[in-house]
Amino acid sequence: MGTVLKVLLQQRHLQTVSAFNREYDRIARQVDPAVIGCGPKKAQFYRWLSGDISGLPYPHHCRILEGMFPAWSVAELFEAHSGNPSVPVGRNSETLSQHAIPDRAADVEYVFRNRADFVRQVPPQQLLAGAKTVDAAGISLNLLCQHYPDADTLQLLGGGTAIRCLFLDPAGANIKAREKEEGHRPGALSSLTELNILALERIRGQAGSDVPGAIRIRTYDEPARFNLTIIDASICIMQPYLPDARGVESPTFVSRKSEVAGIFDTFAGVFDGMWARGQEVGT
Repeated sequence: MGTVLKVLLQQRHLQTVSAFNREYDRIARQVDPAVIGCGPKKAQFYRWLSGDISGLPYPHHCRILEGMFPAWSVAELFEAHSGNPSVPVGRNSETLSQHAIPDRAADVEYVFRNRADFVRQVPPQQLLAGAKTVDAAGISLNLLCQHYPDADTLQLLGGGTAIRCLFLDPAGANIKAREKEEGHRPGALSSLTELNILALERIRGQAGSDVPGAIRIRTYDEPARFNLTIIDASICIMQPYLPDARGVESPTFVSRKSEVAGIFDTFAGVFDGMWARGQEVGT
């Protein structure tokens, strides 16, 4: 039968000990660098998958597992799975699991009630650590511009990260419509968006032309439908823009690219289309 952990790893194509330990070390670099290389041995790993264990793993393993699967407790990861091929997203979903149909969640791994819950579970420093590409589209892109320190962005650029940011045009008609929809005074979102664009331009100037990474900035003037952050062309964080609600209040979905077409591919295509239509800002 196996554990919930086994099914989650199968969904991510991490069900071999070598693949798992590569992901283990990636999370360890963010959570506790002292345990890099301390992933489970082959026999121990397969006991984790089968559930042939007498208790929970050592604390350092638990910390890494919590970082790998932030929507699950370690105890839940080692519960026996019912055999249904679709593992529910998030905690305490036994009822849904009993009635789920195969692939009901496509490649969506986690769903959060709003952006604040998502950021608490997955801080931007953890989300973007070691990223080689970051594509972001939305209105003001506060996740990257307000919640992520300039020094960390410069470090990404120094490591060769390519960042593409697509803002809603602060001088366009659609940002005015969004201000009205969210109940802001005229110019509120425009001013914030201009500030965030200037912040990225300043960072780009500080980095200079010699760093291996780069920041590209574009604007678009279309109805704001989604906030998207795509990391390493493999993970997409998506939020819809709801009527009468700020972006921070919208549900947040996390999908991971899989071998078959899914939600990730849909929104990666949305970003590519918007980026192609956008207007370049600066050089």
